[in-house]
Amino acid sequence: MEQGSACWRSEPMSEMQSSKLGAWGWMALVVLFGFLAAAIAYAVHGWNQVGEVGIPATGWAFLIAGIVVTVLVGGGLMALMFYSSRKGRDI
Repeated sequence: MEQGSACWRSEPMSEMQSSKLGAWGWMALVVLFGFLAAAIAYAVHGWNQVGEVGIPATGWAFLIAGIVVTVLVGGGLMALMFYSSRKGRDI
């Protein structure tokens, strides 16, 4: 790395700032968890309003396949990000 580069790992761990959350960080977490709770409550309410809906076996298969593919793509992209970071190929 060049002197003065914008890499956040340029300083040793002991010299880095503490990662403790301040008041705004905790407030952001409370707001985000509130949004999560509202989204879950809305999803449960919507699911209960629909009533009895049967999903055929092919529907479950495609649902599970979609979840698996999404997790694999996300994991692969994270692996590529960490690989390029270690090799110094980041911008």
